[in-house]
Amino acid sequence: MYTTTIQVPDNRCNRRVLARRIDRRRTLGFCHNRDVRSIRYQVIADSVRERIITGDLPPGRLLPSEAELSKEFSASRVTIRRALEVLREAGLVDARQGFGWFVAGAPFRQSLGELATIEAQMAALGIEAQRRILEFAFVRATSHVQQVLGVEQVLRVKRLNLADGQPFAVVTVWCPAELGQHLSRRDVERSPFYELLKVQLRGATQTIGADAASAGDAALLDIPAGSPVLRCERVTTDLAGHPVLISEHIFPSLRTEFVVELPQAAPSIAPTGLRLVE
Repeated sequence: MYTTTIQVPDNRCNRRVLARRIDRRRTLGFCHNRDVRSIRYQVIADSVRERIITGDLPPGRLLPSEAELSKEFSASRVTIRRALEVLREAGLVDARQGFGWFVAGAPFRQSLGELATIEAQMAALGIEAQRRILEFAFVRATSHVQQVLGVEQVLRVKRLNLADGQPFAVVTVWCPAELGQHLSRRDVERSPFYELLKVQLRGATQTIGADAASAGDAALLDIPAGSPVLRCERVTTDLAGHPVLISEHIFPSLRTEFVVELPQAAPSIAPTGLRLVE
Protein backbone atom coordinates (compact mmCIF):
# COMPACT_ATOMS: atom_id res chain seq x y z
CA MET A 1 0.00 0.00 0.00
CA TYR A 2 1.30 3.34 -1.06
CA THR A 3 0.57 6.58 0.69
CA THR A 4 0.88 10.04 -0.93
CA THR A 5 1.40 12.96 1.33
CA ILE A 6 0.20 16.42 0.23
CA GLN A 7 1.38 19.45 2.07
CA VAL A 8 -1.24 22.13 2.47
CA PRO A 9 0.21 25.60 3.13
CA ASP A 10 -1.01 27.48 6.11
CA ASN A 11 -4.25 29.34 5.25
CA ARG A 12 -3.06 32.44 7.02
CA CYS A 13 -0.02 32.58 4.74
CA ASN A 14 -2.24 32.21 1.64
CA ARG A 15 -4.43 35.03 2.77
CA ARG A 16 -1.45 37.29 3.30
CA VAL A 17 -0.03 36.57 -0.16
CA LEU A 18 -3.43 37.06 -1.80
CA ALA A 19 -3.95 40.31 0.07
CA ARG A 20 -0.58 41.61 -1.12
CA ARG A 21 -1.42 40.72 -4.72
CA ILE A 22 -4.81 42.43 -4.50
CA ASP A 23 -3.25 45.55 -2.96
CA ARG A 24 -0.64 45.63 -5.72
CA ARG A 25 -3.28 45.33 -8.44
CA ARG A 26 -5.38 48.04 -6.83
CA THR A 27 -2.36 50.32 -6.63
CA LEU A 28 -1.48 49.73 -10.26
CA GLY A 29 -5.08 50.28 -11.26
CA PHE A 30 -5.28 53.52 -9.28
CA CYS A 31 -2.11 54.86 -10.89
CA HIS A 32 -3.43 53.90 -14.33
CA ASN A 33 -6.72 55.73 -13.77
CA ARG A 34 -4.90 58.77 -12.44
CA ASP A 35 -2.70 58.85 -15.56
CA VAL A 36 -5.75 58.51 -17.80
CA ARG A 37 -7.40 61.49 -16.07
CA SER A 38 -4.22 63.55 -16.37
CA ILE A 39 -3.89 62.74 -20.07
CA ARG A 40 -7.58 63.42 -20.67
CA TYR A 41 -7.59 67.03 -19.49
CA GLN A 42 -4.37 67.65 -21.39
CA VAL A 43 -5.91 66.26 -24.59
CA ILE A 44 -8.91 68.57 -24.14
CA ALA A 45 -6.63 71.55 -23.48
CA ASP A 46 -4.62 70.74 -26.62
CA SER A 47 -7.79 70.51 -28.70
CA VAL A 48 -9.06 73.92 -27.56
CA ARG A 49 -5.55 75.37 -27.96
CA GLU A 50 -5.50 74.19 -31.58
CA ARG A 51 -8.77 76.02 -32.28
CA ILE A 52 -7.32 79.21 -30.82
CA ILE A 53 -4.06 78.96 -32.79
CA THR A 54 -5.83 78.26 -36.10
CA GLY A 55 -8.20 81.21 -35.58
CA ASP A 56 -11.38 79.18 -35.18
CA LEU A 57 -11.62 80.83 -31.76
CA PRO A 58 -10.31 84.40 -32.22
CA PRO A 59 -9.45 86.79 -29.35
CA GLY A 60 -12.52 87.94 -27.47
CA ARG A 61 -14.66 85.01 -28.62
CA LEU A 62 -16.63 83.27 -25.89
CA LEU A 63 -15.90 79.58 -25.44
CA PRO A 64 -18.71 77.03 -25.21
CA SER A 65 -19.94 76.67 -21.65
CA GLU A 66 -18.37 74.09 -19.34
CA ALA A 67 -21.52 71.98 -19.71
CA GLU A 68 -21.28 72.12 -23.51
CA LEU A 69 -17.58 71.23 -23.45
CA SER A 70 -18.31 68.41 -21.02
CA LYS A 71 -20.85 66.98 -23.46
CA GLU A 72 -18.58 67.51 -26.48
CA PHE A 73 -15.59 65.72 -24.95
CA SER A 74 -17.60 63.23 -22.86
CA ALA A 75 -15.69 64.38 -19.79
CA SER A 76 -16.62 65.55 -16.31
CA ARG A 77 -16.92 69.22 -15.42
CA VAL A 78 -13.89 68.78 -13.15
CA THR A 79 -11.78 67.55 -16.08
CA ILE A 80 -13.05 70.39 -18.33
CA ARG A 81 -12.26 73.00 -15.69
CA ARG A 82 -8.75 71.59 -15.23
CA ALA A 83 -8.17 71.82 -19.00
CA LEU A 84 -9.36 75.43 -19.03
CA GLU A 85 -7.11 76.27 -16.10
CA VAL A 86 -4.15 74.87 -18.08
CA LEU A 87 -5.04 77.23 -20.93
CA ARG A 88 -5.48 80.16 -18.54
CA GLU A 89 -2.03 79.52 -17.06
CA ALA A 90 -0.69 79.68 -20.63
CA GLY A 91 -2.41 83.05 -21.15
CA LEU A 92 -4.72 81.74 -23.88
CA VAL A 93 -8.10 82.03 -22.15
CA ASP A 94 -9.63 83.89 -19.25
CA ALA A 95 -12.94 84.00 -17.39
CA ARG A 96 -15.11 86.87 -16.21
CA GLN A 97 -18.27 86.95 -14.12
CA GLY A 98 -21.31 87.26 -16.36
CA PHE A 99 -19.51 86.03 -19.48
CA GLY A 100 -17.86 82.72 -18.70
CA TRP A 101 -14.66 81.58 -20.44
CA PHE A 102 -13.35 83.50 -23.44
CA VAL A 103 -10.24 83.65 -25.61
CA ALA A 104 -7.79 86.10 -24.06
CA GLY A 105 -6.78 89.18 -26.01
CA ALA A 106 -6.15 92.87 -25.45
CA PRO A 107 -9.43 94.86 -25.61
CA PHE A 108 -9.81 97.55 -28.25
CA ARG A 109 -8.95 100.90 -26.68
CA GLN A 110 -10.93 103.93 -27.84
CA SER A 111 -9.75 107.44 -27.18
CA LEU A 112 -12.30 109.97 -25.92
CA GLY A 113 -9.97 112.90 -26.57
CA GLU A 114 -10.98 113.49 -30.19
CA LEU A 115 -13.98 113.25 -32.50
CA ALA A 116 -13.27 110.11 -34.52
CA THR A 117 -15.16 107.13 -35.87
CA ILE A 118 -14.71 103.56 -34.68
CA GLU A 119 -13.49 102.62 -38.15
CA ALA A 120 -10.76 105.28 -38.15
CA GLN A 121 -9.42 104.17 -34.77
CA MET A 122 -9.47 100.52 -35.84
CA ALA A 123 -7.65 101.28 -39.08
CA ALA A 124 -4.90 103.05 -37.10
CA LEU A 125 -4.37 99.80 -35.16
CA GLY A 126 -4.37 97.60 -38.25
CA ILE A 127 -7.80 96.12 -37.51
CA GLU A 128 -10.17 95.46 -40.40
CA ALA A 129 -13.45 97.26 -39.71
CA GLN A 130 -16.74 96.19 -41.27
CA ARG A 131 -20.34 97.28 -40.88
CA ARG A 132 -23.53 95.33 -41.44
CA ILE A 133 -26.70 97.36 -41.81
CA LEU A 134 -29.60 95.86 -39.87
CA GLU A 135 -32.21 98.61 -40.25
CA PHE A 136 -32.58 101.65 -42.54
CA ALA A 137 -35.80 103.64 -42.34
CA PHE A 138 -37.25 107.14 -42.14
CA VAL A 139 -39.40 107.12 -39.02
CA ARG A 140 -41.06 109.36 -36.46
CA ALA A 141 -38.59 110.41 -33.77
CA THR A 142 -39.00 109.13 -30.22
CA SER A 143 -39.60 111.75 -27.55
CA HIS A 144 -35.95 111.65 -26.48
CA VAL A 145 -34.59 111.99 -30.02
CA GLN A 146 -37.11 114.71 -30.81
CA GLN A 147 -36.07 116.63 -27.71
CA VAL A 148 -32.38 116.49 -28.64
CA LEU A 149 -32.57 117.02 -32.41
CA GLY A 150 -35.65 119.24 -32.43
CA VAL A 151 -37.30 117.40 -35.34
CA GLU A 152 -40.18 114.95 -35.72
CA GLN A 153 -38.95 112.87 -38.66
CA VAL A 154 -35.56 111.17 -38.65
CA LEU A 155 -33.48 108.66 -40.55
CA ARG A 156 -32.85 105.72 -38.22
CA VAL A 157 -29.98 103.38 -39.04
CA LYS A 158 -29.04 100.36 -36.95
CA ARG A 159 -25.88 98.44 -37.74
CA LEU A 160 -23.51 95.82 -36.42
CA ASN A 161 -19.84 96.81 -36.36
CA LEU A 162 -17.27 94.05 -36.76
CA ALA A 163 -13.54 93.96 -35.99
CA ASP A 164 -11.60 91.44 -38.05
CA GLY A 165 -14.89 89.69 -38.72
CA GLN A 166 -15.98 89.49 -35.07
CA PRO A 167 -19.01 91.37 -33.62
CA PHE A 168 -17.77 94.45 -31.82
CA ALA A 169 -20.62 96.94 -31.37
CA VAL A 170 -24.30 97.46 -32.04
CA VAL A 171 -24.78 101.05 -33.21
CA THR A 172 -28.00 102.99 -33.79
CA VAL A 173 -27.87 106.45 -35.41
CA TRP A 174 -30.66 109.04 -35.67
CA CYS A 175 -30.28 111.86 -38.20
CA PRO A 176 -32.79 114.61 -39.09
CA ALA A 177 -34.71 113.45 -42.17
CA GLU A 178 -33.82 116.67 -43.99
CA LEU A 179 -30.08 115.99 -43.62
CA GLY A 180 -30.38 112.31 -44.45
CA GLN A 181 -32.82 112.43 -47.35
CA HIS A 182 -30.04 112.05 -49.95
CA LEU A 183 -28.57 108.94 -48.26
CA SER A 184 -29.16 105.31 -49.21
CA ARG A 185 -28.70 102.04 -47.36
CA ARG A 186 -25.60 101.39 -49.48
CA ASP A 187 -24.15 104.80 -48.52
CA VAL A 188 -24.32 104.18 -44.77
CA GLU A 189 -22.99 100.67 -45.22
CA ARG A 190 -19.85 101.94 -46.97
CA SER A 191 -19.13 105.13 -45.04
CA PRO A 192 -19.73 106.72 -41.61
CA PHE A 193 -22.24 109.55 -41.22
CA TYR A 194 -19.40 111.99 -40.50
CA GLU A 195 -18.25 111.60 -44.09
CA LEU A 196 -21.74 111.65 -45.61
CA LEU A 197 -23.41 114.67 -43.97
CA LYS A 198 -23.16 117.93 -45.89
CA VAL A 199 -22.45 119.96 -42.75
CA GLN A 200 -19.29 120.83 -40.88
CA LEU A 201 -19.04 119.33 -37.43
CA ARG A 202 -17.78 121.04 -34.30
CA GLY A 203 -17.65 118.21 -31.79
CA ALA A 204 -19.70 115.80 -29.70
CA THR A 205 -20.76 115.04 -26.16
CA GLN A 206 -20.57 111.43 -25.03
CA THR A 207 -22.34 109.82 -22.10
CA ILE A 208 -21.07 106.36 -21.11
CA GLY A 209 -22.65 104.00 -18.63
CA ALA A 210 -22.89 100.33 -17.67
CA ASP A 211 -25.82 98.19 -18.71
CA ALA A 212 -26.88 94.58 -19.28
CA ALA A 213 -27.22 93.20 -22.80
CA SER A 214 -30.75 92.64 -24.03
CA ALA A 215 -31.56 89.33 -25.68
CA GLY A 216 -31.50 90.93 -29.14
CA ASP A 217 -28.20 92.76 -28.69
CA ALA A 218 -26.64 89.73 -27.00
CA ALA A 219 -27.48 87.56 -30.01
CA LEU A 220 -25.87 90.09 -32.36
CA LEU A 221 -22.74 90.42 -30.21
CA ASP A 222 -22.45 86.68 -29.57
CA ILE A 223 -22.56 87.04 -25.78
CA PRO A 224 -24.97 85.69 -23.14
CA ALA A 225 -28.12 87.75 -22.54
CA GLY A 226 -27.69 89.95 -19.49
CA SER A 227 -23.92 90.20 -19.93
CA PRO A 228 -22.25 93.49 -18.89
CA VAL A 229 -22.03 96.02 -21.71
CA LEU A 230 -20.93 99.63 -22.07
CA ARG A 231 -23.62 101.91 -23.47
CA CYS A 232 -22.40 105.13 -25.07
CA GLU A 233 -24.67 107.92 -26.33
CA ARG A 234 -22.99 110.51 -28.54
CA VAL A 235 -24.63 113.79 -29.56
CA THR A 236 -22.76 115.43 -32.45
CA THR A 237 -23.16 119.14 -33.21
CA ASP A 238 -22.47 121.42 -36.18
CA LEU A 239 -20.34 124.57 -36.12
CA ALA A 240 -23.27 126.55 -34.72
CA GLY A 241 -23.67 124.11 -31.86
CA HIS A 242 -26.92 122.55 -33.14
CA PRO A 243 -27.26 118.76 -32.67
CA VAL A 244 -27.25 116.96 -36.01
CA LEU A 245 -26.74 113.33 -34.95
CA ILE A 246 -27.54 111.05 -32.04
CA SER A 247 -25.83 107.69 -31.90
CA GLU A 248 -26.04 104.87 -29.38
CA HIS A 249 -23.15 102.40 -29.20
CA ILE A 250 -23.36 99.14 -27.25
CA PHE A 251 -20.01 97.43 -26.59
CA PRO A 252 -19.31 94.13 -24.79
CA SER A 253 -17.30 95.23 -21.76
CA LEU A 254 -14.65 92.54 -22.25
CA ARG A 255 -13.80 93.75 -25.77
CA THR A 256 -13.41 97.50 -25.37
CA GLU A 257 -11.86 100.16 -23.14
CA PHE A 258 -12.23 103.94 -23.16
CA VAL A 259 -9.13 106.05 -22.63
CA VAL A 260 -8.98 109.70 -21.53
CA GLU A 261 -5.71 111.61 -21.38
CA LEU A 262 -5.44 113.96 -18.39
CA PRO A 263 -3.70 117.33 -18.93
CA GLN A 264 -0.43 117.52 -17.01
CA ALA A 265 -1.23 120.83 -15.35
CA ALA A 266 -4.91 120.17 -14.74
CA PRO A 267 -6.14 121.91 -11.55
CA SER A 268 -8.21 118.85 -10.58
CA ILE A 269 -7.95 115.14 -11.09
CA ALA A 270 -11.06 115.02 -13.31
CA PRO A 271 -10.66 116.03 -16.99
CA THR A 272 -12.99 118.65 -18.42
CA GLY A 273 -16.36 117.28 -19.42
CA LEU A 274 -16.41 114.28 -17.09
CA ARG A 275 -18.88 114.23 -14.23
CA LEU A 276 -20.07 111.78 -11.64
CA VAL A 277 -23.62 110.54 -12.14
CA GLU A 278 -25.29 109.73 -8.85
